[in-house]
Amino acid sequence: MKDRHIILICKELALEERQVRNTLELLADGATIPFISRYRKEATGSLDEVQVAAVKTRYEKLLEMDKRRDTVLHSIEEQGKLTDELKERIETAETLSELEDLYLPYKPKRKTRASVARERGLEPLAVQLLQQTDNDVDTLALKFLNESVAAVEDALQGARDLIAEQVSEDARARNAIRRLFARDAMICSKVVKNKEADGEKYRDYFDYSEALRRCPSHRILAMLRGKDEAFLRITIAPDEEKALEALRAIFVKGRTAASLQVEEAVKDSYKRLLCPSIETEFEALAKEKADDESIGVFADNLRQLLLASPLGQKNVLAIDPGFRTGCKVVCLDAQGNLVHNETIYPHPPQNEVATAKRKIMSLTDSYKIEAIAIGNGTAGRETERLIQSMAFGRNMQVFIVNESGASIYSASAVAREEFPDYDVTVRGAVSIGRRLMDPLAELVKIDPKSIGVGQYQHDVDQNKLKTSLDTVVESCVNMVGVNVNTASKHLLVYVSGLGPQLAQNIIDYRRENGSFPSRKALKKVPRMGEKTFEQCAGFLRIPDAENPLDNSAVHPESYHIVERMAQDINASLADLLKNEQLRRQIQLDRYVSDTVGLPTLTDIMQELSKPGLDPRTQAKVFEFAQDVRRVEDLREGMELPGIVTNITNFGCFVDVGVKQDGLVHISQLANRYVSHPSEVVKLNQHVKVKVLEVDLSRNRISFSMKTSPQQEKNKGERRM
Repeated sequence: MKDRHIILICKELALEERQVRNTLELLADGATIPFISRYRKEATGSLDEVQVAAVKTRYEKLLEMDKRRDTVLHSIEEQGKLTDELKERIETAETLSELEDLYLPYKPKRKTRASVARERGLEPLAVQLLQQTDNDVDTLALKFLNESVAAVEDALQGARDLIAEQVSEDARARNAIRRLFARDAMICSKVVKNKEADGEKYRDYFDYSEALRRCPSHRILAMLRGKDEAFLRITIAPDEEKALEALRAIFVKGRTAASLQVEEAVKDSYKRLLCPSIETEFEALAKEKADDESIGVFADNLRQLLLASPLGQKNVLAIDPGFRTGCKVVCLDAQGNLVHNETIYPHPPQNEVATAKRKIMSLTDSYKIEAIAIGNGTAGRETERLIQSMAFGRNMQVFIVNESGASIYSASAVAREEFPDYDVTVRGAVSIGRRLMDPLAELVKIDPKSIGVGQYQHDVDQNKLKTSLDTVVESCVNMVGVNVNTASKHLLVYVSGLGPQLAQNIIDYRRENGSFPSRKALKKVPRMGEKTFEQCAGFLRIPDAENPLDNSAVHPESYHIVERMAQDINASLADLLKNEQLRRQIQLDRYVSDTVGLPTLTDIMQELSKPGLDPRTQAKVFEFAQDVRRVEDLREGMELPGIVTNITNFGCFVDVGVKQDGLVHISQLANRYVSHPSEVVKLNQHVKVKVLEVDLSRNRISFSMKTSPQQEKNKGERRM
């Protein structure tokens, strides 16, 4: 662990040295991010998951840069060109671009115009021209004619090629052009000739330009996708004359004939070498920034989706709707086990409505069904109407469930392992039902990229995307906690400290020995060492355990503290958890020690007030407008209830039950300026939208969530 790395991270992330050093030591010792942020607050100064992850990521990047630094030093040393001054500059370089600039003059190159000129003996001529004292460059060039340099102009051209390369490799020049790119570069796109028809979806970018520093991520990714698909040509550059002016200020001295040769070389260098090089660099930086923003949007959406309100443990009838192939119906018990399945055909072409209703009624009675889940895909609204028309004689909650990714799950190895004797339609219906009962437990089985809650997710760095989404899933699983006696392997995998092998070992041990009676019993699981137990125990729950703390987020390492608290006020642990008056008698400062401070003690007290309580809110029933089922039913000015299905940087998409989500542009989200849609909406939020425009030809719908002055007035009166 290098001190200079720690100092740099402190500076970049505005953290104290102690926080960064302790965090890195914990990570090096095998601690996970959820564990560090939840149970090591004293060591880190209460850094949250995002901050711990930022420290980890930045440190890993600095280590990667160290490897590159070693490669550069070794390469230059092998060439016998490593001076003490150059070595110090390389060792103190803080950015990768600074390091690469220092290496550029020594980097092995393929054959270039400059290398050819060097082979022809023209380097001394270039050196003399750079002095810019000669007015008779032709006479100067005559001295360098030889078998490979036949004419004066050939000699001068070769010298200019050498100067151009030197200019392009000069750190001052590169930094000057970088600063200009950062401040003034424009990103421009043009349609490729004769590709107008095939590239119609990129019409907005056929002749487009915008300041790069202001161009939002979704536009950058759209243009780059158009470029990759060969429909668009993209350029990124500042004003050329400004760039040449900056370079002339560095390299051109005086008004001699030699100065004019240098000026010509500078111009050639910028157009042929320097501009393309920095343009490539800035395109990569723009792509990386756009990737990070897009991945951030996806990660935020995924977090909201995973933490969506669960229905809880209830008997559920789930329907995967369809027309010709019928609606697959499954019945699940309160633990999500499949207890019955069959198919009904209430829609065209069979139209067996009466038979379908009888079967549904029979199943709801036989399996004591408490809620019905209907997939929101094909025939979803028609199936909802069928169910809503039935009189069950009791309160029957009916939910429309977003089935994005359910088909991916149903055809996966995970689904085949769970239901080897059933086809994909049954598995899909089960997934819809379980998704209502516990979205988190079901969605962890699906590749997050298949859930469809991002923007341009297929265009971004896939490794970075996977890392980010896996981190989100891990964070959500550990925030909610996992019942170790009912959790699937796919859920256990994401618990802090566990992985595929230990998750499977827990399942196998549970199958052979029955439910775990206590957290301590987890130590009997093969390969469950002390370190792993430390990392996972606080996130695993055991309802009805003898020790009530086993069903809480209090870590076993802190049980003795809670036991002391109970003893000090003459109460049992059970009484302490149930009785708020007893907890108020506890004076936290009495339990502060060298290793346990107020942050941990405060967390313990908060957990004692709600042990094992799921932090998510409970699912609520939502109803679409009954008279709107198709895009053709929409009319401008209509006000409709809807559900937010996706959030992007430029707005959110809302489902109003017409099988095509509509866009609420960021400018239409509120009667005020909104910098990001997440300020106003959340995924799965129930909203009211107004239809602005319906474009049937492009299947696009535009909504608004702005309110009229009267509505704003009514809101204010209700708040009063």
